Amino acid sequence: MRIAPWQKRFYVDRRTSHFRYRPRNMSGTAMHSGTALPRSGDASVTLSVDRTRLSYDRTLMSWIRTATSLITFGFSIYKFFQLEAERAAASTSRLLGPREFAIAMIAIGLISLSLATFEHKRDLRALQREYPYAHVPRSIARLIAGMISILGVIAFVGAIFRQ
Repeated sequence: MRIAPWQKRFYVDRRTSHFRYRPRNMSGTAMHSGTALPRSGDASVTLSVDRTRLSYDRTLMSWIRTATSLITFGFSIYKFFQLEAERAAASTSRLLGPREFAIAMIAIGLISLSLATFEHKRDLRALQREYPYAHVPRSIARLIAGMISILGVIAFVGAIFRQ
């Protein structure tokens, strides 16, 4: 026997891709105007909150990997061309030199990492507001993002102030 979509107790909101709860009245039919939340002991809702939180952490870790690559690549370009400039006389007729390109790469990495961290924090707060009974622990991915940001700022300052 198939269950019609309006009879399901839990569903995925297509607009926000969040797992939602459809409350029921005493006769067993879905209430469309109710705002009741599921019980805190409901295992499927607890597991869905955990899956969503872990998904947010995976997304932030992907952004950390991307930002680390940009920062590392930018700093490597800077160091490589710094060594090359010591060996040969550098041409000053370039519009965008290797130092400026390296600084831009490091800056893009830092900006993308900070935006991803703020988005991760916003998403976890929204999850906590939607399911206030659920325990949403602090994210270790955010701590790692902070440490990578510190290293990126050091590389950025080193590339700017070192000629």
